[in-house]
Amino acid sequence: MSEEKTRVEFDAPKSLVERIDTVAEVLDIPRTRLLIDALENKLDELATEETVRRRLSNAYYDGRTDYDTVETILGREEAMRLKLLRASIDQTSAIPELKDDLPSDDTFYDGEVAEWNASGSSESSDSV
Repeated sequence: MSEEKTRVEFDAPKSLVERIDTVAEVLDIPRTRLLIDALENKLDELATEETVRRRLSNAYYDGRTDYDTVETILGREEAMRLKLLRASIDQTSAIPELKDDLPSDDTFYDGEVAEWNASGSSESSDSV
């Protein structure tokens, strides 16, 4: 099944178009094929650059781009890693809630303070 195509028009310097046409003629391929191949190669190259990866990650975390776009550019494994990381960042941590009020200082500190004894220590009272 062929991917849906979109027509793209842009202005380019005449000298660049002439170079493209010359290379396309030498390679015996259509200009469009040469341009598509060149764009795909450039996008693959950009996907390996740390700055581009960081900016794309930030755009995904900020909601400026979606998972499918990240997957298309960086691949499924990296996109899934970003998705899992974003999910962990988006989670709100649980805030503990008390059922009752805290005891007052008088109530909390009232009474005798228990002392620790070494009854469970590893020292033995047996003599050898």
